[in-house]
Amino acid sequence: MGRGKSLKRPPAHRRERRRVLIYCEGECTEDQYFKGLRADLRHIPLTIALGPAHGVPTELVRAAVKHKERAPTSPADRRTAYDEVWCVMDVEAPAPHPDLQQALRLAGDRGIKVALSNPCFELWLLLQFQDVTRYRTSAQAQQMLGEHKGCGYRRDRKHLDYPALRSLHTDACDRAAALRAVTERGHRTNPWTDVDQLVQGLMAERRPGG
Repeated sequence: MGRGKSLKRPPAHRRERRRVLIYCEGECTEDQYFKGLRADLRHIPLTIALGPAHGVPTELVRAAVKHKERAPTSPADRRTAYDEVWCVMDVEAPAPHPDLQQALRLAGDRGIKVALSNPCFELWLLLQFQDVTRYRTSAQAQQMLGEHKGCGYRRDRKHLDYPALRSLHTDACDRAAALRAVTERGHRTNPWTDVDQLVQGLMAERRPGG
């Protein structure tokens, strides 16, 4: 070995983890689900925030935009920008939310990604357990989810026991992709969801054995 060469190994360079911010419509099912997922994927820098309680899509996107813009100077966000910012939103049925299209345009203009479900987020949770191929209203989807006792969901209190879903992500992702494959109308189709794309992206960041 030549003189002056260090015997120390060069430090291993770990791949930087993507910092992800998720905005949910309120303190309800979506919030509980993503907090459970974050606990499973504890090595991923994932921040979950709640939008305005009244659940207006444009207000949710505006809240996410403001958070994205302040993050580089905010101590609460480690003065670090987020690599991805998502809003989790519902189309709603039988009547779609009137300002949904405006919210989607605003999100696209401001670099905010959207995970959207028609009729509602409970469809994504239902797909963990079963195929859903027929039109459902939001109330019907919520009632169907409540029939799966293992997840502890109750429509009247929007409670969810996340551990019951832990082993079911792959099935849900396959079912969500199958729904999208049979329509060219995107989120205007009921049932439809692309929440799986957000979830799969997060799970791809998981460390081996983590």
